[in-house]
Amino acid sequence: MTYWEPGTTIEWVYAGSGRFADKPNVRPMTVVRDDADGLVAWLAPGTPLLKPVLTDGRELRHAGPTGMFSQERVLKLDTWRGTGILKVVPPGKPWSVWYFWSEDGAFRGWYVNLESPHVRDQAARRTTTQDHVLDLWITPDRQIHWKDEDELEGAVLAGRFTQAEADQITATAHRAVLDIQAWTHPFCDHWETWTAPPDWPLPPAPADPQPELFAS
Repeated sequence: MTYWEPGTTIEWVYAGSGRFADKPNVRPMTVVRDDADGLVAWLAPGTPLLKPVLTDGRELRHAGPTGMFSQERVLKLDTWRGTGILKVVPPGKPWSVWYFWSEDGAFRGWYVNLESPHVRDQAARRTTTQDHVLDLWITPDRQIHWKDEDELEGAVLAGRFTQAEADQITATAHRAVLDIQAWTHPFCDHWETWTAPPDWPLPPAPADPQPELFAS
């Protein structure tokens, strides 16, 4: 397998599905490490990105846990306004692990984003997955909190997932909990002490598909 070199700009893509297949979430990121232990990439503050929003420009969550999967949407060229996120894709796992920090640099916790296994396009420098809605939040003292269970229920009602698929996603979350409790890779890798090199430039905005709604 070919790996990306540290410092390489890639696109981390959450593909759309069904009638929204042409509405991906595209986040340009910088590779921190890429090897047999997994892909580690950095989403820097201020990064230009492409994301689906409601037709009036509001975030999808404003439509509620069912409407966010059924209401019409457009693509918006936006900017990542939060603190940076370090994302790790453990090999063979249907989730990624995100590291969050506060504005003062204090580590806030880990976020396990359930998603399909990533598919790489080496030539396009892109890694693509599909979000599975349900997530886990782990505090620095290793307390585990389930997130967005109502949205997974809404996804079933909207036809985004079948009930059987949602049950499988929930089962995957339980497997992730076992990894957290065992404190396996990448939780034990001490990425919470990592800081981005100050000379890394911001990645350019995604080139395509063209957004239908631009940030004001």
